[in-house]
Amino acid sequence: MSNNYFITGTDTDAGKTLIAASLLCKANQSGLQTLGLKPLAAGAEITEAGFCNEDAVLLQKYSSILLDYEQVNPVLLQQPMAPHIAAAQEGKRLKVDTLEGYIRGALTARPQFCVIEGAGGWRVPLNPAQTMADLVKALGLPVILVVGMKLGCLNHALLTAEAIQRDGLSIAAWVATQVEPNMFVVEENLNALKHLLPFPHLGFVPWLTSPTPESVAAYLDLQLLGI
Repeated sequence: MSNNYFITGTDTDAGKTLIAASLLCKANQSGLQTLGLKPLAAGAEITEAGFCNEDAVLLQKYSSILLDYEQVNPVLLQQPMAPHIAAAQEGKRLKVDTLEGYIRGALTARPQFCVIEGAGGWRVPLNPAQTMADLVKALGLPVILVVGMKLGCLNHALLTAEAIQRDGLSIAAWVATQVEPNMFVVEENLNALKHLLPFPHLGFVPWLTSPTPESVAAYLDLQLLGI
């Protein structure tokens, strides 16, 4: 059995990494061989192991298949900014075929459940001619959409879902995360999204002061993915 998904979000702060790690945690609990990948990350910090991205480290931690950090996050840009800008500042050029090659190489580990987290949102540029969406199209993966619940989220969610489908890709499911502690009419917005997004809803993660993949996993239902 193989379940590989691309994780995108309505915003850069929608909660993609936490949801991706929580999905891995949930799949681990089901006894699956899991793998989380962050092929492109912008924002590095120095650790004992060298420069790393904290999001990629979290995905590596919750993967039951142990790969070297460089396989989990093969392209690490130093500054936390739009990837194509960060790459230009470092004299690098991001290309879909290069990123695709890294991902396909990691997938030779044959995970039963894999989440591949994008950088930023669906249309984040990689270079003047390609965006993150082009990478997903090259991979042909179903998408899990993470909706950050805040003012404007209905528009963001609908536009992102529309773009994914216009690009010829399928939305496997969506997850809602409350990213602001005092958002007004959360329930009303959530109900609107359930009505407007005709895809499986894996769950709603309320505002948590100290969320962990273990605590968030309790709000997610992987059975809707056939797991």
